This record gives sequence, C-alpha cells and structure tokens, in this order.
Amino acid sequence: MRRRLAGLLCAALLATASAGCGIPDFTEVQVDGRGLPAGEAGSANGVRDEPPGRPAAGGDPRKFVLNFLAAPAGEPDGAYPRAKQFIGQESQDRLQAKQGSEVALTVVRLRESPVITTNSDSTFSVRIAVQQIGLLRADGTLAPPVATESEYRFTLRYADSAGVENSNPSLYVTDPPNVLLLSDTALRQYYQPRTVYFWNSDQTRLVPDQRYLPLAVPNERRVNEVVRWLIGGPSEWLSRGVTRLPDRTDLINNATGAGDRWEVNLAMPGEDAGKLNRLATQLAWSLDWLDGPLDLKIRNQTRRTIDLDRERTVNPVYRLSESAQRFCVYDGAIHPLAFPGEASGPVPVVAEENHHVVAAALNRTDDQILAALVVTGADKRLRLRVGTGRDPVNVFNTAPGSYASMGRPVWLRALDKGQPHGLVVADGRLYTFDQSPRLIPVPLSVPGRVGAVAAALDGHRIAVIVNGQLYVTAVNLDGGVVTAGPARRLPTSLTDLSAVDWGDENKLVAAGSVGRPAVYEVSVDGAAQTVLKSDVGARVTHLTAYPTNEVVAQPTNAVMYEANGVSWSDPQFDTIKRTQVQGVESAPPAGQRESNPTAPFFLY
Repeated sequence: MRRRLAGLLCAALLATASAGCGIPDFTEVQVDGRGLPAGEAGSANGVRDEPPGRPAAGGDPRKFVLNFLAAPAGEPDGAYPRAKQFIGQESQDRLQAKQGSEVALTVVRLRESPVITTNSDSTFSVRIAVQQIGLLRADGTLAPPVATESEYRFTLRYADSAGVENSNPSLYVTDPPNVLLLSDTALRQYYQPRTVYFWNSDQTRLVPDQRYLPLAVPNERRVNEVVRWLIGGPSEWLSRGVTRLPDRTDLINNATGAGDRWEVNLAMPGEDAGKLNRLATQLAWSLDWLDGPLDLKIRNQTRRTIDLDRERTVNPVYRLSESAQRFCVYDGAIHPLAFPGEASGPVPVVAEENHHVVAAALNRTDDQILAALVVTGADKRLRLRVGTGRDPVNVFNTAPGSYASMGRPVWLRALDKGQPHGLVVADGRLYTFDQSPRLIPVPLSVPGRVGAVAAALDGHRIAVIVNGQLYVTAVNLDGGVVTAGPARRLPTSLTDLSAVDWGDENKLVAAGSVGRPAVYEVSVDGAAQTVLKSDVGARVTHLTAYPTNEVVAQPTNAVMYEANGVSWSDPQFDTIKRTQVQGVESAPPAGQRESNPTAPFFLY
C-alpha cells in the first residue's frame, strides 16, 4: 500500500548523515530531497540505526557536540550508557540514570549553530540556543516539554593533557546538563515515526496517535512494541476523544513471527466478537507495514486469524469515496476551480442560496452534502448559514446573531452522521454548530483570542490558533455537545500564526511569520517543520489543505491560501487566476474591475 511505500522512503530519507559525524550541522527548517546514504557497518539497508560513539568526531568540537546531542537516541535502556560515554568520569554523577519506562529524552531544536569558544587551557566552552520541543518517553510518545531552558552551556576537554598535540585526539563533556538532550535532527535520523490507532468514544472511527520507534529496535520486536503501545493507551492530549483497550489487557509473552505470519497472544478481560473485530482492525492499521496473516490469541487460544491487508481494505480508516474538488468564492458566490488532471464538478448549492458568500465549507457524507456558508448582509456583518441534504443543497437555516469577523468554517467528519457538527471562529471565540444552526461556545483549556480552527479527517482532532500560537486538542461529542480536551501547544519557529489546516494524518500546514510571512508544514507534535513558502509577501488570511490519506489518492501538498486578497495554490504556489474559475465570463464586462478568486477550499 501507499503508506508502507512512503514509510520505507521516509526511513531512508531520515537516515541522511555526514560521514564520521552522523548528524548534519544546525538545521532550523527541514527541506525534502535528502538521499539514501551508503550502507556501512552497524546499518541495515543503508539506514543507520544507532548514533556514532564518542571517538567518531575525533578532536572536532563541533562534530562532537552534534554527536553528543544524538547520543541518547535508540532503545531507552541504553540511553544513559550511550550519553555517559561522552561525559568525563568526574562529571557523570550529574546524570542520574533511570530505567525502563522512566527514561525520557529532552528533545530540543537548535535555534542556531552551537557557539564554541576555545579557552586558554585548551578546553572549549559551548553554548547552544534551543527551543524546547518535548519529552520523548520510553513508550514512543513525545509529550509536551518539561524543561524551560532557552540555552545550555557546558565545557569540552581533551581526553588527556597531550590531546591537543595528539594525532588522534578525543574529547569529553564536563559539567553537562542534568538531562538527556536529544536534538530534533537526531530524532528524525534515528527514529521512525509510526502511527497507532485508537477507537473513538463510540467506537465507530479510528483516531491516529503518532509515536517514535528507534531504528535500533530489531525487526522481530517492532510488532511487540506497537502492541505494547496500544495496551498502554493513547497520548495524554488524545485521551478525551478515544477509547482504551479493556482494563487489565496485557501481552502474554512476546509477539512472534515466522516468515510472513505473526502471532499476538493477549490477556483481555471480557472479550467478545465485537471487541475482537475492533481489535483486528486496530492492529491491521497500527501494523500497516505488515501483510499476510496474524493469529490473534486470547490466553493462548487462537480466536481470530487476521488477513492484515484484507482487513485494511474492508475497513478503511477514513470514509472517503471520491477525489477532492477545488472551489473558491468569486464575486460573492461559490465557483468550481479547474486544475489540470483533477476532477471538477458543479457547485452543490442551488443558485438561489449561492450569494453574498465570504467563505464556505462543503463536505460529503454518504449521499449527502454538508454546507456551511459565511455570508455578509447589508449591515456588513457576518452570519453563518447551514444546509444539509442531497446534491445540490437547497434548504438553509441562518444562525442567530451577527459578527464583525468570522473565519473559515469546518465540519467534524466522524461524529454522529444523523446530527453533523461543525466548528467556526467568530469574533475571537470558537463555536460549534449543527443543522439548527445555533452557535454554541466551545471552551478551550488555553485562554485567549482564537484566530483559526481546522479539523483532521478523523473528526476527533482539531488544531486551533490562540493568541497567535498553534495548538492541537481532541474533541468529543457526548449528549450532543462538542467538548474539547486539554490543548497542547506545538513549538514552531513561526510566530503570530494566522491560519492552519491538516495536510496529513500527523501534519499541519500553518501560516505565520519568521520575520516575514511564511507557510510551513508542522508535525502534530511540533518536532518537525518544513518550509513550504518562505516569503508569502503578505499575511495569510485564509488557508486550506487536502489531507493526504490512505483511501483516495490526491496530489501531495494540495494547499491553497489567500493573502492580501489574492489566492495561491501549490506545489509552486502560483496565483489562482480568473481563467481557472468556472462559470464566469473569461473577461469582466467593459468598465468593471476584474475580481480575484478568494477563500479557496476543497470538497471531499
């Protein structure tokens, strides 16, 4: 499947390394296109699974520092021994070793290249300016950061007093930080991002949860690690929106495999056919790199043999049936956009309702269309109109109240199909709406002015911008009310963020500033960021993306945004032209100024 191919390519790309060093120099924002390194000792298929040891950098202080910031990478039980190899004997007591599940690595992003100063006694003073990313735990979760330091300082010394003249000098760290530091570059290089899935609260939809698996873990143990992650439960920020496995579920012995066949033996209280069927789907998607049969045993008794590939085909992780179509707002009405090689169709809203539109959200759900229109009235204030029905939608209701500002509305795809819900930001507050369509405030755990909202394909994870910062949180629907769990802030180099959408299961596309307006791709935990457009030229006021998924193929990096009244599309971020807008004259009437396409969006 496409995901497994992408995973293999990703592992290869993440392994790029400089010979002898193992880690490239300071990289604030990642770019695509890195190559596969040549195979070497201690690597599999050209992928380095463990960071270089202390002698690898010789007497080069810069390489040594970068290797030191990668030393803990790998299996958790070896993190402290690997790091202590870099530390002089007189300073090793600063690191109080922990074992098992207590091992956690402080992941940091280098804001600039390490500053290294040579001292008169032939030692080196080191200063690294960092952004705290998170705490990488033994269960593969990247939790929010605990440390607050914006820089770390330590000293390097030669292994002996003659080291500076030695033809093969080596270095040690003295007075090191009292935490295990891991650079974000090393995280990308020595870990493989993996996605495990948990059922939502009503057990109708799988919700992704990103983890990190050390490349050093042998292939035969990777299934074991994933099963333990599922037993351990979801990441903390997802807990509001998903369901854990039954209490006291445990793994009996290790998962075993012979050839293409695997076996997982569990203790699971109260198992029945429904629970086993859901577990089968959960395992198939969480072990998405495996094909073939998996024997699921409960207390040593085979209860089901899962054809993993067939399970994924029969139970797709997302309910999508057609390719996405692009639309925009032109002269106050929704119009299709024509892009080469992409499907285009009529507007699924009757003409009588398609007017005075400022922004819109259209979603497919089974045989119906969900439509939410932000419209303007004679008083120049904004209102929300909602309609649901067969294509085209011809009945709309207007929510009570009007607002000075209203952002792009979004639909929650995975909640109750009979009572669909959406989200919209109005006058700096987050609201939920349904078909009624009364706007109900959604309290967030972080106070402040809300700037934008976006919903993931699973319908239980949302991204919000609050006070110009990026957050993710899980949402749930109990008793017909949408509630949000704890919000997790995502560290990114962007400031003053203005727009966001989901570009993948575990990636967001966000617009903000890095001294100039820019568009970045940011991972769901903030650990990775990639520049998509380094200089937009103006503040982005509207952004939309089609999320890459496993069900319906779509060109990657399908992103559109609006800045300064002009709309743009990727992959080259060209302007969206009037000639691409369907249903309008090729040129405006004589004496009338040509309008620009605005508020582009996808229907899927």
